[in-house]
Amino acid sequence: MGSDMERDDEEEEESVSEILRDRFRLSTISIAEAEGKKNGMQISEPIVACVSDLAFKYAPHRNDHLAASLRSISNELKAKEPQSERKRKKNTRKEDKSNADVHYIADP
Repeated sequence: MGSDMERDDEEEEESVSEILRDRFRLSTISIAEAEGKKNGMQISEPIVACVSDLAFKYAPHRNDHLAASLRSISNELKAKEPQSERKRKKNTRKEDKSNADVHYIADP
């Protein structure tokens, strides 16, 4: 029974992946045709399809590179942040935690 559910999940993921690939491909084709018209060129369908497939193939690699670049920039900004501001932020977090641990008991 569990394998049936896993198979259904895999089929659904594959279906979603195919739909996304088709949408990406149509978008790429549309962009390539628009750029060609803008430059007064006509691009053959096999070339547009090839460009679309290559764009889809290399999109995950580009996204990984972009994520790594954003992490690097974030780390650089954290390193440039003045030490006193970082300490101040840590102190407020500690104060928030200590206030959460305090339980008030009413006097009888």
